[in-house]
Amino acid sequence: MTRDLIHPEDLVILTGMSGAGRSTAAKVLEDQGWYVVDNLPPQLLSQVADLAAKSRAAGGLDLRVAAVVDVRARLFFAALRASIDELKATGWNPQLVFLDASDEALVRRFESVRRPHPLQGEGRLLDGIARERALLSDLRASAQIVVDTSGLNVHQLSRKIAPIVGYERGPSLRLAVMSFGFKYGIPLDADFVLDMRFLPNPFWVPELKALNGEDAPVADYVMSQPGAAEFVERVVAVMDTVTEGYLNEGRRYATLAVGCTGGKHRSVAVAAALARRLVTDRIATFVVHRDLGHE
Repeated sequence: MTRDLIHPEDLVILTGMSGAGRSTAAKVLEDQGWYVVDNLPPQLLSQVADLAAKSRAAGGLDLRVAAVVDVRARLFFAALRASIDELKATGWNPQLVFLDASDEALVRRFESVRRPHPLQGEGRLLDGIARERALLSDLRASAQIVVDTSGLNVHQLSRKIAPIVGYERGPSLRLAVMSFGFKYGIPLDADFVLDMRFLPNPFWVPELKALNGEDAPVADYVMSQPGAAEFVERVVAVMDTVTEGYLNEGRRYATLAVGCTGGKHRSVAVAAALARRLVTDRIATFVVHRDLGHE
């Protein structure tokens, strides 16, 4: 198979921690027209890729293929590494997407559905999560994209996944600009973290307290504070350099996390301002407000 039969993003391998949202992510891919194979043994990745390539070469369906792979067993993990190497040797550039979440979030999800963790055995739920995290640590480190789903509900996760896998032939880099609250924890998948707590908090302004950073009065208040506009301009200058390096290195996705105390006012307003300023013909931005609505 030759490289010109496919586009680099036309094969996605979706994996990650149990309970982190693999099923939801798979449904998003299906809704966007991907051919999704669930619970595929890693040894069969090359066969599925070959079928997609033959379909395209014969003028058939322009299949974009995604495989959901469960690699909790060490044998399967070794098979996945070998399959990825085989795909690269035949011209594919597989994109490994790893879904992760904090231990606390995973515990809540398993308890809400009253199911044990697959690796729990006779131990506690946290024991199973710890075993799986240890097994997948190397895989997470080698993933092109890591998505932290800790503070996201099903709809928020769908909105975050869609731009990542919806790559066509437009911008080369997709930059997620995520607002968050430090009191809820720093996003696990953040490549950069900005702290907006140096700005006055609209929470203490009576007429702004009930609003959020998406509302014009709050956004205007935040961006009119001394240092706010200058801060945004300096971040844009830094990110221009960084994103150019990412493009040169072939990286296609990154997350810029913007935090304040509760993720409701300052971070939301600044994230929106940065997302607007960072768009270029090669960079597409999208905003995720992780903690908006928690309070």
